[in-house]
Amino acid sequence: MQFIYSNNFSALPFFQFKADLGGSSPGSDLASSPSADQLLSAAAMATMEGLIGLVNRIQRACTALGDHGGEGSSLWEALPSVAVVGGQLESQSSGKSSVLESIVGRDFLPRGSGIVTRRPLVLQLQKIEDGKAEYGEFLHAPRKRFNDFAAIRKEIQDETDRITGKTKHISNIPIHLSVYSPHVVNLTLIDLPGLTKVAVEGQPDSIVQDIENMVRSYVEKPSCIILAISPANQDIATSDAIKLAREVDPTGERTFGVLTKLDLMDQGTNALDVLEGRSYRLQHPWVGIVNRSQADINKNVDMINARRKEQEYFSTSPDYGHLASTMGSEYLAKLLSKHLETVIRQRIPSIIAMINKTINELETELNRIGRPIGSDTGAQLYTILEMCRAFDRIFKEHLDGGRPGGDRIYGVFDNQLPAALKKLPFDKHLSTNNVRKIVSEADGYQPHLIAPEQGYRRLIDGALHLFKGPAEASVDAVHLILKELVRKSIGETEELKRFPTLQSDIAAAANEALDRFRDESRKTVLRLVEMESSYLTVEFFRKLPTEPEKGSNPQGPTSDRYQDSHLRRIGELNMRQINSDIMIAYVGMVCDTLRITIPKAVVHCQVREAKRALLNYFYAQVGGREKKQLGAMLDEDPSLMEKREAIARRLELYKSARDAIDSVAWK
Repeated sequence: MQFIYSNNFSALPFFQFKADLGGSSPGSDLASSPSADQLLSAAAMATMEGLIGLVNRIQRACTALGDHGGEGSSLWEALPSVAVVGGQLESQSSGKSSVLESIVGRDFLPRGSGIVTRRPLVLQLQKIEDGKAEYGEFLHAPRKRFNDFAAIRKEIQDETDRITGKTKHISNIPIHLSVYSPHVVNLTLIDLPGLTKVAVEGQPDSIVQDIENMVRSYVEKPSCIILAISPANQDIATSDAIKLAREVDPTGERTFGVLTKLDLMDQGTNALDVLEGRSYRLQHPWVGIVNRSQADINKNVDMINARRKEQEYFSTSPDYGHLASTMGSEYLAKLLSKHLETVIRQRIPSIIAMINKTINELETELNRIGRPIGSDTGAQLYTILEMCRAFDRIFKEHLDGGRPGGDRIYGVFDNQLPAALKKLPFDKHLSTNNVRKIVSEADGYQPHLIAPEQGYRRLIDGALHLFKGPAEASVDAVHLILKELVRKSIGETEELKRFPTLQSDIAAAANEALDRFRDESRKTVLRLVEMESSYLTVEFFRKLPTEPEKGSNPQGPTSDRYQDSHLRRIGELNMRQINSDIMIAYVGMVCDTLRITIPKAVVHCQVREAKRALLNYFYAQVGGREKKQLGAMLDEDPSLMEKREAIARRLELYKSARDAIDSVAWK
C-alpha cells in the first residue's frame, strides 16, 4: 500500500503543548514554558480577535500528539479550518499553490510537475505588527526560525521526503507551518494534494483513489470550510474541486469558490456567469484571482507587487471593474478570516461538549488500564499494597456472597459431606460375620461374662475411623474452591491486569497460605474423629441388655461361642431394640456430631483464616523488598505503558484546550 499512514510523529514534549496553548512567543525556549496558571491567565486575555490564534495553538498541540485530522474523530477535526482543494492538472502548480502564496505574500511552496503536495500542509497565518520581520516556524523544528522563505520551501520538501521517501507516494501526516507576518490576516489553511485523474510514472495505480480518500477525509467534516479552486479558462462543469465540494456539501454552505487565471481566458470571453452566481450558485460569493504569470514566477517578482498588479487588473477591467472590491487574493484572505472566526464562535459550544465527552472517555480508559506509578520505593510499595487490598476485597466478596462462588463451600457441607457419610460401609463393618470375628478375637481364649466390651470398643473404633475419609475430602474440596476463588479474584481485579508479574506473585502467596490453612484444617478434623475414638460416651453402653432372648437356650451346646441371634443384636440397627443395638446408635450419634463439627472446623481453619490473613505473610515479605525487587513486581507490558502515556498526554491536551477555550471571551 503506497498511501503511507503513520502515528510515529516526532512530537514535542508535552510541556511545549501548554506553551503553545498559552500563546508563548514562537521559538521561545522550552524550559521557559508557562505554568498552568500562566496558561489560563494568557488565555483569559484573549478576545474575539484571538480565536483563530487560539485554534491554531490547539491544532499545533493536536498535531504534535498525532491527534491530527484525516483519520477518525479527534479534537483537531472538530476545530474549524479551511481546506484548499484543486485538481492536479488544472491547478496543482499554477492555481492552488499560487493562491496560497498570494495570500501569504511570499514564494514558499515547492514547485514542479506531477504531484508536488504529497502531505497535507497546515498553514497557520498570524498577523504581527508592521515593521517586524516576518518568519516561519515548523512544528517539527520548534526552536528554529526560518527568515528565508526559500529555506521554508526546502524544509517542506525535506520533511515530505522524510515520511514518504524520495518517491511520488503520499502520506496523511500533516506538515505544520506557522507564518508570522505583517502582510497576512489570522487564518488557517490546509493545502491538500491536488486531485488527479491518472497516475504518472513512478506512482502506483491506487494514487488517484488514495488522494481522493485523503481529501475527502478533510472536506467531509462538518467543521471544514472548503476552498474550491478552479481555473476560469476551463469549463466549470469539469472542475474536480467543484464536483467534490458538491458531493460533500450539496447546499454549498461550507464552500467558497475561487476562479483563477481570469487573465488567461480567450479574448472576448469572461467568467461573469460564475462570479455572479448564475452558472453555479454557492451560499458564499465567488472570488476571482489573477495569479502571477510563469514569467513573473521565473523572475521572482515580489508577491506584494503582484498583489498590487492584481488589484489594478480588476479595477481597470471592463468585465470585472464593478466587482473589483470583492476580487483578489487580499479580499479572499480577509473574507476567509472573518468567516472562519464566525464559524469558530458558532461551533465553540459543540467543541466544548466534544472535549468534555472525550475527557470523560479518556479518564474512564485511564482508570481502567491504571494510572502511572511513581518511581520511588514508597510509591511502588503503596501501589502494590493497594492492589493486594483490592484483590483481597474481591476475594472476600466471593466468600460473603457479594460475588458468586462462595456458595459452593456451603454445598460441600450440605451435600457432599452428608452424601459421603451416608455411603460409609457401616453395614459391612457391623455385619454378623464381622461382629463375630471381631468379638471373638477380642475375647481371646476366655468368653466374655456380661458383654463383649472389648469387641464393642474395637467395632466402634473401626467404625469411627471410617469418618476420616469424608472429613479429609471436605477439607480438600473447600481448598480447591478457595484456590479457584483466588484465581477468579485476580482476574476480576482491574488494577492487577496491567501487572502480570504481580498477579503471579499474589497467586503464589495466596495459594501458599491456602495450603497452610488446608494442612491445619486437616489436622483439626482428624483430631475430631480421633477424639470420638479416644473416649466413648459410657451412657450408651450401660443400657446394653444381659438377659437372653425368649425361646433361646443359652446353656445348650452351640457350634460357636455366641448364638447368631445375640450377634445380630450387636450388629443390626433396630431402634426398637435400642438396648441390643446401642452400638449402631452410638455410631449414628457420632456421625450426626461430626456432620456438624467438621464444617465448623473447616470454616474456622480455612475459610475464616483465608478472609483474615490470606496475604499477611506476603505483606511482611513485600515490606522488606528493595526498590529493584518492587520494580520487577510492577513490570508491565510495554505496549500498555505506551498506551497509557499516549492517553495521559491526550487527556492533558484536552483539559488544557478546554481551560483555554473557557477562558476566552467568545460569547
